[in-house]
Amino acid sequence: MERTRVRILTPLAAATLVLAWSGCVMDVATEPVSATGAESALSGPLDARRSLAVTDQVILSRFSLKRVLDQLVSQSGVSGLTSLKLFQQWWDVMNPGPGLGQGPHCNDQTDPQLGSVLNGFPYLCRPAPSEGSQSACNPFAANSPCAYIPIGLFNRFDLMPNNGEYCGEYRVVYGKASGIANTDDRNLLIFEAALPNPLPLLGIEGCRPIIEAWANLSAIADPNQRADRLEQLYFQGLLIAVPPIPAVINVNHFGAGSSGRGQIRTNQFVNPDPRRWSLREFKIKRSCGLLSCSWMRLVPVTNKTNPYGPLFDVASTHPKRAGFQALLPGQVPSLIGATLPEISAVIPDTYNSGLSEASGTTETNYPMNFGTGSNAFRDALATALATAGSPLSVDNIVARMQAQSCAGCHRLSNNMDLGGGLTWPASLGFTHVTERETEAADVGVRYKLSDALNNAFLPHRKGLLQQYLDRTLLVRLTTPLKPIGGFLVH
Repeated sequence: MERTRVRILTPLAAATLVLAWSGCVMDVATEPVSATGAESALSGPLDARRSLAVTDQVILSRFSLKRVLDQLVSQSGVSGLTSLKLFQQWWDVMNPGPGLGQGPHCNDQTDPQLGSVLNGFPYLCRPAPSEGSQSACNPFAANSPCAYIPIGLFNRFDLMPNNGEYCGEYRVVYGKASGIANTDDRNLLIFEAALPNPLPLLGIEGCRPIIEAWANLSAIADPNQRADRLEQLYFQGLLIAVPPIPAVINVNHFGAGSSGRGQIRTNQFVNPDPRRWSLREFKIKRSCGLLSCSWMRLVPVTNKTNPYGPLFDVASTHPKRAGFQALLPGQVPSLIGATLPEISAVIPDTYNSGLSEASGTTETNYPMNFGTGSNAFRDALATALATAGSPLSVDNIVARMQAQSCAGCHRLSNNMDLGGGLTWPASLGFTHVTERETEAADVGVRYKLSDALNNAFLPHRKGLLQQYLDRTLLVRLTTPLKPIGGFLVH
């Protein structure tokens, strides 16, 4: 379809465009106009370690796990709920039922062949001595064996849909303190808040107050002043904006809202035998009446863009295999991008697993499941590549699909050849920010980031942020909607 270049001259024109858009593909560039009428105060160059990835210990000291959970509990509307109860209910999910009897469990659904399942795919329990042991642990007690420390704040404005439906994700990452010294007792928590667009009719312009608040941190040399700004953004919101912007830490931003957006993900490695690094996803859910809520829980959900590995295997007897293998050739045009940000896939949730396993199993190793033999699935992917005029191989497509998964991005795709001259950049073994290593910061030290973040993802996001600030960002409105940053992974 021919692309049309549209220049938005006013907020009203922006709103008109969003209302009128009916699914055609177009490039959008915006003129210098702010959703609030205020211009950015940023002067000087952007600093990715101030405006995109903040790991300074002096700043993170204000973002304790208890403070985050306390704020969520205070918003819950549930009488008698505490941060400790919420934390313990969360990790009781890893135990077989009945456990504490306060929420879901890993074996609530079972299959005669697969055992405990979620969404029709294996969902393994992780009872004591693994993560399920935290259901009986107090992370806020002195010298607690399940204590957590904040290790990063991340600005993921680049995950904003290209129509500005919401303003991307704003994250807090925690590492289990025991993991600093013990590789068999590591666990990471990633609170990923999806912030609503305060002026959705303006499209991506409606998010400008939020994005400029992050960008302006680059010009602030004093980390304590940056901490003040971030503390306000995460716990109070931007109350002077028009309209006011809610705090990042809000139950509705982690799945409990009407949109269901936002989530909390985990990187779990508290299991010395067998050693399996498991990446999982949770959402906050509530049951509320007119005046109060009867419960609020963290519930397990599927990992998005993480299809179950054996679906790539033509010999698999799983009932969803045929549907998935019929779907994937249609994703080839999105997977053949010439740059890393241009590689993406949209996988219906029916094919997503609740696990993304980065070690100890071949479940999420898509190339291994796909195999090398000739078959109709391979032929269909080859035909899609030929139709798209791509020189990539079918195996390149499967490798690119794996890189979109949690386990791929975190470990399995490290330094993998994706074809077309692209190599997937490396993590820090299993993570992209580590609780185990620090480096010098403006004041004190900060936690280290992966090569993938430092050399690939952050430079891309920094360039995107500059374009947004300059109002030169080109956004392709497509069906289905995609993030302005291109891909969905870290």
